[in-house]
Order: sequence, then structure tokens, then C-alpha cells
Amino acid sequence: MKLLVVAPHPFFTPRGTPFSVYYRTLISAELGVGIDFLTYGQGEDVDIPGVRFYRTPKLGFLGRVKVGPSLKKLVHDVFVFFWMLPLLLRNRYDVVQAHEEAVFMALFLKPFFRYKLLYDMHSSLPQQLVNFNYSRNRLLLGLFEWLEKKSLVHSEAIITICPDLFHYVNKLLPGNTRNFLIENSILEPVRLARGQGCVQKASAPAPSLPEQYVQRIVYAGTLEAYQGIDILLEAMALVAAEKAAAGCIIVGGTDEQVAHYRSQAHRLGITQQVLFTGRVSQDLARAYSAQATVLVSPRSTGTNTPLKIYEQLASGIPLVATAIYSHTQVLSDEVAFLVPASAQGLAQGLLAVMADSELAASKAAKAQELYAREYARPIYVEKLRRVLESL
Repeated sequence: MKLLVVAPHPFFTPRGTPFSVYYRTLISAELGVGIDFLTYGQGEDVDIPGVRFYRTPKLGFLGRVKVGPSLKKLVHDVFVFFWMLPLLLRNRYDVVQAHEEAVFMALFLKPFFRYKLLYDMHSSLPQQLVNFNYSRNRLLLGLFEWLEKKSLVHSEAIITICPDLFHYVNKLLPGNTRNFLIENSILEPVRLARGQGCVQKASAPAPSLPEQYVQRIVYAGTLEAYQGIDILLEAMALVAAEKAAAGCIIVGGTDEQVAHYRSQAHRLGITQQVLFTGRVSQDLARAYSAQATVLVSPRSTGTNTPLKIYEQLASGIPLVATAIYSHTQVLSDEVAFLVPASAQGLAQGLLAVMADSELAASKAAKAQELYAREYARPIYVEKLRRVLESL
């Protein structure tokens, strides 16, 4: 099989790194698929034997491409389309695997080049417009809903990355057998090209909490509004009032986001108990998580399962997470401390972990068992094999 992957992402940049795209491509190549890969010019090249990479111009004068919809992405997508055309003219691809909005380009070109379409669907694009507060214009949302439905109808196979998205597609396409659920659950290192090592390689010495904070709450991820960092900080103020040895490490975020939440921590009087690291390398984020007495996912809204949940399950460290559907489609009370999405609820969950180490250890062990049974690499490989065989 000859496959063209079209991924409109800033590939392997500090923010919005699409590790799922890397793992899909890596495993497809391991399964014997010949792959050409087209993506944005921004970012770093990765090392996947047998895969040829093609990049559009960097367009650095536009600035860094961020997560979510934007006019910058639209400009980059125009170049993706015009780089895609000569690849299709020079090569005969059996399948085009299109990520996110690239599916619209692939759908338009499909009748001319007669390939099968694999829609790698990481989110509902109309929902993205709303979730990122980009637009609530009915006409624009209606256009994206129409394009999304048409893309789903004309795809020979669809990969969805969480149960919510899987059920969403099945409602749009009742009775279909083309929708495959493959969670983004692989944790192994990503290798960069040209002998640069791996994406996770650490750089400068890392700051740390003062030694007296031996009970450590760790959050690692983006600091977008829906992640609930404001709730976490309010909860931390309540926890600090009860546990003098409790500290919190918040890993990730842009300089602007860190400044915003640091200001909130100052208002709450917990600047000594909270360490903001800002953006760090992947291995450094994991090193911080390894220090945790308890991991936390305070997300307040959303339906897609956070990528970090699978790593948290596999970590062997107790997890406190808000009881919203984004989490509960994967987590249960058996493997995590599920709490209301409020400062009081989160604080109670964090204090419960610190108060009952035996219960916390039991839940963490069951979480590891769940990961091994449902989400580990052999399970992932078999799921992707079934997709490829269907094509």
C-alpha cells in the first residue's frame, strides 16, 4: 500500500505537538506501508525509516502557528493544498490519510485521483470553532458542519481518538462499519532526524519547589482556559490551609498564560506553594510528574479525552480528575479519584489521596492494569492494523 499523509500541523514544535500523528505514521511504516508525509514548514523533522517528508514554506514572518483555528493556519493550509497537488500528480497513492481540515482538501481532490480516503479525525471542526471561541457565526458553523458530514460520508475509513468522537460519528453515520476508535495512548519517545536525539531531551537545569513541600501535586499540559487551572489554584489554596507540606507544580503554558495564573496565585496567597515551569521538554515534564504524590487533571469543559490521561494511567501515581465526560469516558472511581469540577471538589480529592495512601496506591495499581489491558502499544498496533486491512 502507498499512503500519503497530509497533516496540517506545526510538526514537533513546543506547543501543539501532534505526537499521535507521529505514532500513526511510525506504526503504519512498521506494518509495511509506504508513506509520503506532507506537513507545515514550521517544526522539526522526525526519524521514521522509510517515510519521505515534504514541507511547505515556514512563513516565519507570520509568527508561530498556535493550537486551534486561526487565519495563520488558513494561510499555511493554502500552501499545503498546492504542495499536495504535485505529489498526487507524480505518485499513485492507494490512500490519502488526512488529518483535521486537510480532509476538506482530500475530499475535493479525491474524484480526480481516485484514491481511498482515511479521515484521521482528532476533533469535530465545527465544535473546534466554538470551543476555541473563534466564531459562533451560524453560516460559518453550518458550512463546516456540511463539509464535515460530506467528508465522513465519502471516507473509506475514519479514525476517531476518543469514545465521544466515536459516538458522534456513529450518530452522523448510523450503521457504518468504517469508524475505528484508536485512542492516542502510546508513550514511547519520539526520535528527531539528523541525530538530534529525541523530542524529550532536556536542556537547562529545572527549577523545583522548596524542599519542605514533600506532598506534591503535579499538573502537566497546556494552560488553555478549559483545562481548569483557575479551579486548581483555588483548590490549592484550600489544600495549603490544611496541609502545610503540600505544594503544586504546574508544567506548561505560554509566558502570557503563566503570568496570568501566577497573578491569580499571588491573589490567593499561595505563590510559595506553587511552581510554574512554563513550557519544558517532554522528558522534563515527565520528570516533574515522577515527583508527584498525586497527579491532577482539573479540566472544566470539553468532551475529547486529554492525551495526558493515558500517561497518567500508566504512571503508577494516584490521579485526581474532574468528573466531566472528557474524563469519565476513560476513567472510573476504580482507577482515579473523580471529583466535581469545583475548587472544593478538587481540594477534597487531593486531600483524600494524602489522607489514605493505601486507597491511593490501590487505585494507581488498577489504573496501570487498565492501561496495559486497553491502551498499551500492542493494543494500539492491532487497532491500526485493522484499519489498514479494511483499506
